[in-house]
Amino acid sequence: MRRPRFALPLGSPLQILLLACSFALAAYAGVQLLAGDWFGVALWFVGAALLHDLVLLPLYSVADRALVRAAGPRRLWVGYVRVPTALSLLLLLVWFPLIGGQVTARYASATGLSADRFLSRWLLLTAVLFGGSALLFVLRVRRATRQQSVQ
Repeated sequence: MRRPRFALPLGSPLQILLLACSFALAAYAGVQLLAGDWFGVALWFVGAALLHDLVLLPLYSVADRALVRAAGPRRLWVGYVRVPTALSLLLLLVWFPLIGGQVTARYASATGLSADRFLSRWLLLTAVLFGGSALLFVLRVRRATRQQSVQ
């Protein structure tokens, strides 16, 4: 069957509507965010982009290459270390001021909640991520060895 001549690969009308709503929500959030201190927000955004591109990207690229080289020819487990590490570090990056205890007084005054549990919860979540990844790796290896023994 031939495709129509002017068909756009946009998806269903529901997908287009959801995409338009998400852009509208992002635009509204951007306007509200920039309404107060637009220079500070823009400076923070540019600084975060520069910090990521000039410092963090080279660091985790070197760490990933070292992991792949350490794995040698059997690189089956690399993804099972890469994914939980990336997720754990992303959570650490987002919640670092609370995990590090730097803004506990401000957090407590703004929310009325204690910020003492962020470090323990991040460590627990990191352990769950690595434990789940290890469990998936063991299950995959067991399935592969069973399939090889059947053949």
